[in-house]
Amino acid sequence: MPLQYLDFDFSDEDSGRGTFDAMASVLPDRLPALLAELAQVLRWAFDAFGRPGPLDEGGEWDCEMQGLIEPGTPLAISYDERRGEVQLAPAPGGEARTTLTLTLSGSPAFCEAFRAEFEVDS
Repeated sequence: MPLQYLDFDFSDEDSGRGTFDAMASVLPDRLPALLAELAQVLRWAFDAFGRPGPLDEGGEWDCEMQGLIEPGTPLAISYDERRGEVQLAPAPGGEARTTLTLTLSGSPAFCEAFRAEFEVDS
């Protein structure tokens, strides 16, 4: 399924593992759609490959998220697996642009499935 906000760049390692990096920056009226898209990607990963874990400790996939409200206020960003939602703290308000990044690292099987699911080019 194509994504509207997250445009992933892929890099691979000699081991066959790979990393997908995406950044999206939106005004407040688009933030709910971006959060829903992030949640969609993470729900898929949890459903298809289980909980994330460090690859060097045997995990199939892992992730890192970061958030920022202009002009540079960091956000705490987390995924609530039970609710299937991405949460931000503090909640952005006003007219400031919010920038979110998502990095997914995974095994060769994870990378292949991710590319197929979200139509990401290698």
